[in-house]
Amino acid sequence: MHTLLLASNNPGKIADFSALSSTTIVKLIPQAEFSVPEIAETGLSFVENALIKARHAAPFAPFPVLADDSGLMVEDLNGAPGLYSARFAGVQATDQENIEKLLQELAKVPNARRRAKFYCVVVLVRYPQDPAPLICEGTWEGEILTAPRGTLGFGYLPIFYSPQHQKSGAELTVEERTHSNHRRQAFNQLLKKYLSEHA
Repeated sequence: MHTLLLASNNPGKIADFSALSSTTIVKLIPQAEFSVPEIAETGLSFVENALIKARHAAPFAPFPVLADDSGLMVEDLNGAPGLYSARFAGVQATDQENIEKLLQELAKVPNARRRAKFYCVVVLVRYPQDPAPLICEGTWEGEILTAPRGTLGFGYLPIFYSPQHQKSGAELTVEERTHSNHRRQAFNQLLKKYLSEHA
């Protein structure tokens, strides 16, 4: 069994990654168990933000650190909310406030132009100054609904429609959602790379 620190305090992300790792030989321990304080995500890209979180948490644990950064990118909004997905409606915005702002921005946009995708980058640092971190990415293509649907998801999942599942992200269970989404793609690639180093 390989133990990794998960550099996140987000309950939704922790649940997703726990589901992803449950059938692997990797055990993920949330950073709260090592009293890792929050760090400002000041990067200009998803990769930079993930690395900031991973390097920040690395000194607190005796094993490698996994971190991700992800967001929703809406085609008609030139990729917004993107890096600012969690604070689209303001620094302390709730999921509901972010959803409401996005729906307002797209109020006059026809269905044919409501294409969007979730993007995720996952990084792994073996130690704080690791000069060659593992970096993998994944995407989940879909569309933005005109109103929320479902109660099983967090973030923008209630208004993200997955044609693959013919449901909103919040109408899917954690297991259904993580079967093939952006986080699964990125995590699987990274796990393959990491385990190949220890074969």
